[in-house]
Amino acid sequence: MDAIDRLPLPHLSARRFGARLLPALTDDALFDAVGMRVAFTGRKGGVSAPPFASLNLGGHVGDDARAVERNRLIALKALGGEGLPLVVPNQVHGDVVVEVDDAASDAVEAVRAQARAGADAVVAAVPGVAALLCFADCVPVVVVSPTGRFAVVHAGWRGVVNGIAPKAVRLMAERDAAKLGAFAAAGYNVYVGPHICPRCFETGEDVRARFVERFGEVVCPDGRHVDLSAALRRDLAAAGVSPERIACADACTKCAPERYFSFRAEGGVCGRHGAVAFRKVG
Repeated sequence: MDAIDRLPLPHLSARRFGARLLPALTDDALFDAVGMRVAFTGRKGGVSAPPFASLNLGGHVGDDARAVERNRLIALKALGGEGLPLVVPNQVHGDVVVEVDDAASDAVEAVRAQARAGADAVVAAVPGVAALLCFADCVPVVVVSPTGRFAVVHAGWRGVVNGIAPKAVRLMAERDAAKLGAFAAAGYNVYVGPHICPRCFETGEDVRARFVERFGEVVCPDGRHVDLSAALRRDLAAAGVSPERIACADACTKCAPERYFSFRAEGGVCGRHGAVAFRKVG
């Protein structure tokens, strides 16, 4: 069987998880096929008080640390990852990728330390470890390989310009080449979660100019707005990802602040929803 046939074509659908009926976007067919859980959470189902109500997963926004920790436990348990060690980077809008290639506690703790020093992507090669990155308008990206390797990526506009998502893809493809061959990325599934849409992402001329220089006018629908998803798609295709294997959530965080946290919609004071991924053991 060709490697590209080992994963079902990606699809994101809304469902509710656990006793709290925690809402998230996921791909159940992927989970059923290979035990890989991909989820984009919303803002409901947690314990945080306003303005972070309620499932705030970000520990850097001024929320009570105990509430954030409880929310992370709630999310993991609801998604079926209760008890898994969790890697949560200090996101810095850069292009640093940390790798998890051993599920032993000391190895995971070493990666956690690297991630706390600053990173915007986690690539994991082993089951039994979960990765969480946090968002409030930036673009969440999860990449899944037929080998079981996966990446969770934070792509703000700087991350998109700096190519953080294709960097993670190329790193995965380099690691997977021995099993999947030179065109490993063609078999990857990519999931793009809720983020600010082109109509809402108004930028200054300097930011727009950087996107035009990097991606062309096609990612800038007019003189004031940028299409982050279109830029990502172009970059992912250049890294070898097949267009039909990119699934995008049809949701804008700024348009739907009742479902997702939005930095712009909420004046910069808000929680963070998450992109979570893990592969079950066995």
